[in-house]
Amino acid sequence: MPVANRFSKWWSRKSLVIAAFAILAIALHLLMRFGIQTTPPLGEIPLLVTLVVGGLPLLFDLTKKLLKREFGSDLLGGISIITSVLLGEYLAGSIIVLMLSGGEALESYALRSASSVLAALAKRMPSVAHLKRGSEIADVELADVVVGDTLVLYPHDICPVDGEVIEGHGVMDESYLTGEPFQITKTAGSTVISGAINGESALTIRTTQVAADSRYAKIMRVMQESESKRPQLQRLGDQLGAFYTPVALVVAILAWAISGDSLRFLAVLVIATPCPLLLAIPIAIIGSISLCARRAIIVKSSVVLEQIAGCRTAIFDKTGTLTYGEPKLTEQVIASGFQQKEVLTLVASLERYSKHPLAGAILDAATADAIHLPEATEVGERPGQGLVGTVSGRTVRITSRNKLLAPDVVGSDQLPAVAGGLECVVVIDGSYAAMYRFRDAPRAESRSFVKHLGPKHAFTRVMLVSGDRDSEVRYLAEKVGITEIFAEQSPEQKLALVRAETAKAKTLYVGDGINDAPAMMAATVGMSIGQNSDVTAEAAGVVVMDNSLEKVDEFMHISRRMRTIALQSAVGGMALSMIGMGFAATGYLSPVMGSITQEVIDVAAVLNALRAALPPRVIHDL
Repeated sequence: MPVANRFSKWWSRKSLVIAAFAILAIALHLLMRFGIQTTPPLGEIPLLVTLVVGGLPLLFDLTKKLLKREFGSDLLGGISIITSVLLGEYLAGSIIVLMLSGGEALESYALRSASSVLAALAKRMPSVAHLKRGSEIADVELADVVVGDTLVLYPHDICPVDGEVIEGHGVMDESYLTGEPFQITKTAGSTVISGAINGESALTIRTTQVAADSRYAKIMRVMQESESKRPQLQRLGDQLGAFYTPVALVVAILAWAISGDSLRFLAVLVIATPCPLLLAIPIAIIGSISLCARRAIIVKSSVVLEQIAGCRTAIFDKTGTLTYGEPKLTEQVIASGFQQKEVLTLVASLERYSKHPLAGAILDAATADAIHLPEATEVGERPGQGLVGTVSGRTVRITSRNKLLAPDVVGSDQLPAVAGGLECVVVIDGSYAAMYRFRDAPRAESRSFVKHLGPKHAFTRVMLVSGDRDSEVRYLAEKVGITEIFAEQSPEQKLALVRAETAKAKTLYVGDGINDAPAMMAATVGMSIGQNSDVTAEAAGVVVMDNSLEKVDEFMHISRRMRTIALQSAVGGMALSMIGMGFAATGYLSPVMGSITQEVIDVAAVLNALRAALPPRVIHDL
């Protein structure tokens, strides 16, 4: 098995190995021929070795494609290799081997793999659990945990299984899995899901699902299924080659048949060798990948650069994608008899001592209003009762609607109706004082970005798909101008939806959490914003390192420009080659002159392709 594994590893990188070997062999041949000036048979040994070691694997791959009736741009190269060997033109054959292997190596640059995605998922999960028996705590293998076991979650632990809190009080970050942007308060009776990150307090839980049936494991299975059914996309070079290759072969065969001169057949093939397809397109792609990297956009799958221009349906996750992923205090409903600044001063003073996920939003609001915060005393946060303390001699209590004991609170009849988003109730000196409402605020550029997708990038549909509650999703959709929404979607539902949409038209999926990863892999182009999840970054074809939709727009512009330059190089080069083929077919170009002419065309095509690495004058239009 070790030998087989080594061979498999080499075979997966054969293009790069063959290209490097061909360069060395050609250099050695030129040195022996013109430097040392050895006799021709001896100087051609490196070329013969290249044709055997490098040419045979390439011809084997081309034969498989031919049997599948796949007429790609490299088929002419394979025929040229065979012809050059038959005619003793070993240097020409070795150069074609270099072009074929180099082009394939460039095209496979930065491609993602299912194993890396699943490895990132597996790496994130703990391999052991802290099992509690009586007063003893012991580490056991995750596979040994059964339903009903008591586990302890230490601060900042990743929850290994689904369960229920039986002791402790704290918060957990479930945003990776649910899409909700907030940390969720946990107390006795609260449910916990595998993959969530525990806060700063230890929790004791009772297992309700074994690891294999827990939420995180289900996402891994969805990921595996998504990878196995990932859409296969035809490359730009293959699309052009499917037309160009048969035309070149027909011209070459007709030239030979009509004239009876086999040299015309060779001359046509030589000038028809598709270097603009084999080199110019990959060079334009790599140049664009380099430009993207300088703009903090990591292109992990080069095929997305070719496909994004054809996407007509844009699908966005909500949290952290069109929003900032942080709760903001959006509404302060003040009861009669209280002043807004007065209430905010008291509440923010108390919240300084809280670990509640909404405390930061309240403190940010106080800072924005330049409020001086007095000291709070007698601060307590007993499970199920909310935050209580004394500020400037006044008793302040911050709790939820469900935990408010209305009969004991004066003015509780003023409590407003339930609305979307999160909320908390403020009670001051036993009287209802305010209702604070929180939202995950949309990004400043979200509305303009969504609005420009149609006129600037030819998207015909824009969809919002989220695991958040319906009221939250509708609120954001109205803010950013999206009318087609799907709320409360699990990773499985997101995956099914993206597959259905991708079957109708090419799709762009933009998200940022683990729950988005399967859908990203099913979309034509998957894009991850930010650095919140290594799993999402592995699953996406493009990773925008900055939390900015402007960078998404930049990628679209770079991609469109890359496609334009690639088509200029490839189509222009093919057009010139076809003109040359006409001269060769009628006997006006010999094989030697045809090869020189082809080299001039190649240089022009490659020089034009190199422009893709240069930043354009306009890189986004937001």
